[in-house]
Amino acid sequence: MRYLYSYFGVFGDPLLDPESDPFPAGLLQRLSERGVNGVWLHVVLNQLVPENGAFPEFGDGSARRLARLRKLVEQAAEYGVDIYLYMNEPRAMPAVFFKDRPELAGGESRDHLAMCTSTEPVRNWLRDSLSHVFKEVPDLGGVFTITASENFTNCVSKGKKTACPRCSKRDYAEIIAEVNRTIAEGVHASAPDAKVIVWDWGWNGHGDGTDIIEKLPDDVWFQSVSEWAQPFSRGGVNSAVGEYSISVVGPGPRALRHWKAARERGLPTVAKVQFNNTWEMSAVPWLPVMDLIAEHASNLAEQKVENFMLSWSLGGYPSPNLEIAQAFARDPSAKAADVLDRLAEKRYGNAAAGDIRRAWTAFSEAFREFPYSGGTLYLAPQQYGPSNLLYAKGTGYASAMVGMPYDDLKRWKGGYTADAFAGQFEKLATGWKKGLDIWDSAAAKIAPEFAELAREDRGLAGAVYLHFASVANQCRFIMARDALGDQWKVTPEIRKILDSEVEIARSLHELQSADSRIGFEASNQYYYLPRDLVEKVVQCRLLGED
Repeated sequence: MRYLYSYFGVFGDPLLDPESDPFPAGLLQRLSERGVNGVWLHVVLNQLVPENGAFPEFGDGSARRLARLRKLVEQAAEYGVDIYLYMNEPRAMPAVFFKDRPELAGGESRDHLAMCTSTEPVRNWLRDSLSHVFKEVPDLGGVFTITASENFTNCVSKGKKTACPRCSKRDYAEIIAEVNRTIAEGVHASAPDAKVIVWDWGWNGHGDGTDIIEKLPDDVWFQSVSEWAQPFSRGGVNSAVGEYSISVVGPGPRALRHWKAARERGLPTVAKVQFNNTWEMSAVPWLPVMDLIAEHASNLAEQKVENFMLSWSLGGYPSPNLEIAQAFARDPSAKAADVLDRLAEKRYGNAAAGDIRRAWTAFSEAFREFPYSGGTLYLAPQQYGPSNLLYAKGTGYASAMVGMPYDDLKRWKGGYTADAFAGQFEKLATGWKKGLDIWDSAAAKIAPEFAELAREDRGLAGAVYLHFASVANQCRFIMARDALGDQWKVTPEIRKILDSEVEIARSLHELQSADSRIGFEASNQYYYLPRDLVEKVVQCRLLGED
């Protein structure tokens, strides 16, 4: 099983919009050719249940959504691809929902109350609702669950256990296992062969979850983030990965421990990975760090992990990285070097393959310097690169999750010092540039039939470099600006940074104008457009005026 999110999947309600096709035929074909046999879709269960059911507030538009889902399932099946539903249920409801049914209310979070799964009516609704969905769309591949994070669902999902009069008296592991058991019962009541994939994301505050695994039903699959808890040291920081890392290669100790516990239960195991990109860098559809991908895939093959969730909402492009996973699926004993040699020869021809392989290695080694931290992933400007503006005075704005970095260096850098953080991006950019130089030296060796694809791939790799170099510039600019206090002036250091940012923005403008994939990611859509890069050039010139 190798499933991922759609590169075109807008995060919303695509089942009500017939013009929004998250799984176009061309994408399905190209994914299937690269060994992908599943795609997943975000849904809200109370939108798929029958109208006038146990809770009359639910079900509006459900018939249309299910009809659309059936068509998507049929279309995907033509390419050997199953559709899986993201199950983060039951969703919490506003207080008014419980006015006439206070006995079902659980813990509270942000003006919403949990539909308490320790009550039989809620579990019956959850079970019956899933049974209905899989009766109406019996060819669905299955579901995967998140039961302790993301949206507020059961009473322990956001640490609200003590606020519920029922759940406060129950064991955490039993509550989480019971939710997954109820979901499995509902799915399998109508579709016995559908997969129910239980994901350990968020269990026990990201701690040990073996006590939950012991209580899971026998008819589920078990999934864990491969790289979670993998230790690393860079930039003077010793830490461990949470998730979303290509730069730190898994599997880590948490996944290994959980997979072992699952296997002792006889449960099939699944590795959640990001083989195309991560929040470390998601403004290109895939990162050419092939050595890191092959190392990770090889490690998982050694652990006999054969099933993969290949992406969260980012990373669904039909890339050569997926072909690496496909190669190890075909031959788990394959050597990483052999897999990469064959891929380079297939993509660029025999004459250039050796040089391109060296470029991939340079990119991979550079990427090992990424200053990983949870804050950096979500708050720093690596997604926006040179489109992020500079300011002569501190804005005071707080950076926002995968959205608005502003000039909030304090939050960007996580546990790194500002100087070390900037230094890591400088190492990244310098090492990446070495890879680009190797690539360019091989250009003359690329046969004409491979030239167009090679040009496109070089554009993506070049865009990554420009992003990393710009983040380093932005850090140094903020540090130099803040050292001036309230007296803004264009120092030689600031002048150098402004000139560099102009050139970087102009270069990225050229690349993005030629390749609309640059700057795009499914759940955020475009981080920037070419005109945003024009604005950056204008702004830098204005800042540079004495």
